[in-house]
Amino acid sequence: MNYHQILTDITKKVQTLSDRGTSASYIPELASIDVNKFGVYLKPIDKKGCGVGDFDEKFSIQSIAKVFLLIKAYKIKGKESWTRVGYEPSGDPFNSLVQLETENGIPRNPLINAGAIVVCDILLDLLPNPKQDFLQFVRKLAVNDAINYNEKIVASEAATGFTNIAIANLIKSYGNLNNKVDDVLDLYFHVCAIEMSCQELSKSFLLFANGGIIPETNERILSLSRTKRVNAIMQTCGFYDEAGEFAFKVGLPGKSGVGGGIVAIHPEKYAIAVWSPKLNKKGNSYKGMKLLELLTTETDSSIF
Repeated sequence: MNYHQILTDITKKVQTLSDRGTSASYIPELASIDVNKFGVYLKPIDKKGCGVGDFDEKFSIQSIAKVFLLIKAYKIKGKESWTRVGYEPSGDPFNSLVQLETENGIPRNPLINAGAIVVCDILLDLLPNPKQDFLQFVRKLAVNDAINYNEKIVASEAATGFTNIAIANLIKSYGNLNNKVDDVLDLYFHVCAIEMSCQELSKSFLLFANGGIIPETNERILSLSRTKRVNAIMQTCGFYDEAGEFAFKVGLPGKSGVGGGIVAIHPEKYAIAVWSPKLNKKGNSYKGMKLLELLTTETDSSIF
């Protein structure tokens, strides 16, 4: 299949659409990003990848990094990971506090803000140097030592992240955080401020398409069983209260971030990342969603 030609053709179609989205202006550093940026990169498991547009430009991956958080904790803790955070879809916005109050401080899943905050607390207990150890883990997945945090975005989120501060304090009040709220949030804000390109993101997610093994290094990160479970969580929870829409129209496990990125995988075939900063009302990239819908429709490559 000529993926480069397919991506070129569907990118032209997507770029003709009237983009009704808006950037994540509530994070000041993200508000300054050129909203006309657009990139996509598809990396097959055993073949050379291909990209169109701004696919090699780095951007803040934001909540996409929650998948890396999850598998870092899951790799160490195994099934114990699910004692403090669930794996059910939330059906609510990514920064909702409502379920925390009704469910006694146990986040519904690890891919919403509350769940990722709890996973950060778990990693603070497990890792000697949490921020550096986590960054090294992401670099390993991407086979790239040039990946870093953007400290300006960290500072921007820390200065304006009042909802996340409220979420962390509410979880703490229910006894589901072991560490100081400020320490947990510092790791959380750093995790969300990792910068990667579409090319780097697609490469780092290939292990989910390859049964838990990084294709380039042949290192196993997760067992086949755990990989299946993480893919299931991405399918049902990766797009917040738009997860059903993504499953219905795209049909791939994936994860979005308010930096405008979306990454998705087709088991045993490929990983694909797309970046377009304007978000729809649910916080997902408007054009990114459209491109992935066209890709799986025109190539008949949904997992369903």
